[in-house]
Amino acid sequence: MKFGSIAIVEAEGAILAHKIRVGDLSLKKGARLSAEDVARLEAAGVSDIVAARLDAGDIHEDQAAERIARAISGGHLRIEAPFTGRCNLHAEVSGVFRVGKDLINALNRIDPGLTVATLAPFEAVEAGRMVATVKIIPFALSEEVLATAERLLESHEPPLSVAAFRPCRVSLVATCLPSTQAKMLDKTRRVLEARLEKAGASFTDETRVAHATQALAEALREPASEGADIIVVFGASAITDQNDIIPAALRMAGGRVLHFGMPVDPGNLLLMGELGGRPVIGAPGCARSPKENGFDFVLNRFLAGLEVKPEDIMGMGVGGLLSEIVSRPQPRQPSEGQGGVAAIVLAAGRSRRMGGPNKLLARFDGVPLVRRTVETVAASGVSEVVVVTGHMREAVEEALQGSGARPVHNPDFAEGLASSLRVGLRALPEDVSGALIVLADMPGLTREALGQMLAAFEPEAGRSIVLATASGKRGNPVLWARRYFGELLQVSGDTGGRHVIGLYPDDVFEVEIGAAARLDVDTPEALQAAGGVIDPARGG
Repeated sequence: MKFGSIAIVEAEGAILAHKIRVGDLSLKKGARLSAEDVARLEAAGVSDIVAARLDAGDIHEDQAAERIARAISGGHLRIEAPFTGRCNLHAEVSGVFRVGKDLINALNRIDPGLTVATLAPFEAVEAGRMVATVKIIPFALSEEVLATAERLLESHEPPLSVAAFRPCRVSLVATCLPSTQAKMLDKTRRVLEARLEKAGASFTDETRVAHATQALAEALREPASEGADIIVVFGASAITDQNDIIPAALRMAGGRVLHFGMPVDPGNLLLMGELGGRPVIGAPGCARSPKENGFDFVLNRFLAGLEVKPEDIMGMGVGGLLSEIVSRPQPRQPSEGQGGVAAIVLAAGRSRRMGGPNKLLARFDGVPLVRRTVETVAASGVSEVVVVTGHMREAVEEALQGSGARPVHNPDFAEGLASSLRVGLRALPEDVSGALIVLADMPGLTREALGQMLAAFEPEAGRSIVLATASGKRGNPVLWARRYFGELLQVSGDTGGRHVIGLYPDDVFEVEIGAAARLDVDTPEALQAAGGVIDPARGG
């Protein structure tokens, strides 16, 4: 491959190295220049460009990425169409992600231009979640490099796959002390039930017994427990030794203790055993919380039908410090839907800088700002409008009556914008292809500008994040393809999706809509300058 400056008169067929925008002409990085492109660039006064030309034996980045993706893909994985040298792999089913770490490392060492990134081994994934990506760094790879990679892989099982969750039956046994509160046991059951639901598993029964060896041993022998695939024991006090009450009761019931303790925090005090050929998990106290902990590492593997050995648990230490990691809920959804683009209007904020009134109820030409924004969005061509309310919910919803928008309330709106974003995303239909995220306090938005953003949205062409700009500076709204919803659900505070945008610069397409992209009304002065009028009778 030859890379460098090329005279524009010789550029037909070359691959553009950098985005070009001249007047109303815009060409993306990676575009292969046609004769028409060259003519238009010449007419615009461009004399030379930085581009790449492929040599004989070079394989275009998209073809190379797809070849590698197919070679590493095993069971229950779907390969997305390649774009800009990237080919993503998604889980077809919910389950546990399996990675041949040594093989992926060997693959990444073949050539700097060939890269494969994956989720962590044995991470629980929902159907539709992206689990790996192949990215070709240059615009092409040589056939020799690809052949080397394929020879490495052909003598092994594909290194990536998903072990599907099975419809397991789980028996819960909880021990009680005189001080044990029923509401704590009820919460424990609900938290475990939520974990099982994500995997398509269910309870066979729940038994509550005294925190004593004999009573627990009898409960473990019960016929209902015998009908279970997995037995989970929650003790009224933590297991502190292999001869404590829970391991002793397991042995008395005829079972075996296979391992106690794990190098995962939280989750250290986990016990793994076996009774009648079924796994028994003595749960650590942290498993009463929905946050991710060592219990999830072991439970998920059993729910996917995978064997868990003592050496597996002892190998969980690297990556096992989870104290600062929040749980990561993932929506059950495909990476791309077949429906239209829905809009989420964020209208939950407290208008703190307004000094009292709610800016969303201020009137522009006699119309409350929140309704004005919603009507503009609805007229742009979106499939539906969801409005997330919070502060002054009743007044905001009253202003929206008859607009056709669907309000959803965020009781945690004080936590910041991200909490409202999560509520909005979870309210969308399962088949939407994308979400247009709109701040409710943007009076300059027009249906034409939003229509331009919708027209630019083409995920299969690499335009899967569409950003509004004002004189080249990024602003709002932002249109997201469904493939990013999982990551957006993990953001926190008031940053929105800014961090996610930074992860995917090649997926971003900017649409210039003028000053409206950066015009909001956070203060009384800004609201008045934009033409708004406070309505004291309505709190805004």
